[in-house]
Amino acid sequence: MTVTSSANAAPVLPAKLQAILEQDTPRFSTSEMQRRRSAVAQAMAAKGVDHIVVYGADRSGGGVQWLTGWPVTTEAAVVLTPGRRDAMYIHYFNHIPLARQIAKDADVDWGGEEKAIEPAIAELKRRGAKADRVGIIGPLGYAAHAALSAAFGRIADLNPNYIRMRMIKSEEELDWLRIGAYLSDLAIVALRSQARPGVNEIELGDIVERSYTKLGGTNRIHYFGVTPMSNPSCCVPKQYPSTRKLQSGDVFFTEISANFWDYSGQVLRSFAIDAEPTPLYRELHQVAEEAYAAVSAVLRPGATPQDVVAAAGVIERAGFTTCDDLVHGYGGGYLPPVLGSQSRPAGPLPAIAFEAGMTVVVQPNIVTKDQRAGVQLGDLLHITATGVEPLHQVPREFYRI
Repeated sequence: MTVTSSANAAPVLPAKLQAILEQDTPRFSTSEMQRRRSAVAQAMAAKGVDHIVVYGADRSGGGVQWLTGWPVTTEAAVVLTPGRRDAMYIHYFNHIPLARQIAKDADVDWGGEEKAIEPAIAELKRRGAKADRVGIIGPLGYAAHAALSAAFGRIADLNPNYIRMRMIKSEEELDWLRIGAYLSDLAIVALRSQARPGVNEIELGDIVERSYTKLGGTNRIHYFGVTPMSNPSCCVPKQYPSTRKLQSGDVFFTEISANFWDYSGQVLRSFAIDAEPTPLYRELHQVAEEAYAAVSAVLRPGATPQDVVAAAGVIERAGFTTCDDLVHGYGGGYLPPVLGSQSRPAGPLPAIAFEAGMTVVVQPNIVTKDQRAGVQLGDLLHITATGVEPLHQVPREFYRI
């Protein structure tokens, strides 16, 4: 196990990616957007539908952004018909000017005071939509689904198809994910230099976000776990921070994802605060390093979830377990496969094989069986034809602050 207190060089963004980051409004190429629409059209044909509604609300529903470029704010409903321009209806009237600028290949209009599904239904009728020939992508609520079903009968669910499309990344998407990973790495660098005894968990969030917001990055998550190494009571990063201050002898572990539009990295690291790691924490982190290496070594096209869980058996052989998921797909959502360890499964192992182009997070959160102590270690990885490519640059080490 490596414990480091020295400052490492800041991550570097290649010129090609820097140019993307510095665009006024970053966009994917026309060919990339056509690739996505072609994949959707094929899924529609297989489902026997002529039109779909792509829906998002309250900043969720990535299909809208993936197909139009518009990051959902309050609500957006897109009517997509192969061979025709999209029609998109959004809730807040004052969001229309920017939506028209970003979603330049769609006709953007106001969704009205109520729900955007109503003008979407009217547009489907204008397009001659028939019963049982309409589908949906996105988190459509009960009332909106009922209205859509009342107008067009059985509504085909294309969400599983959409998830499958997001699992394999194009080269352009990988570039955007590399930018998200770079922004996330900047947060680790900032924590190494600015976290110290007396800084509380809320202030840690301020340090994290200030590291990348100045470059256009936005927060997806930053979770922190802090506890005394001598008497621990926290084994996994918490989703909401407290006002507790870092103290000498603490362990501090974190999970950070900074967004570049809808593309983020995910980096997980542990820190010892103004003290050497105790023997228990040295062992926990050593096992995390071994589990990370073992899992990464088996990830390649054709590998199965069973291969991953077996490789992670080092965790149980060392007498520990996990709390967080061990591996999950990532990039465009929290994607399959989601895998736990032998002693903390995340459900039945899916019948799926890893493929080149997938991006996954390997994140062994090694904890004691009583769940009082734990560490976090992990990165977003790209599965290549021969193995894995880490998208993060910060060293996988147990840092001392």
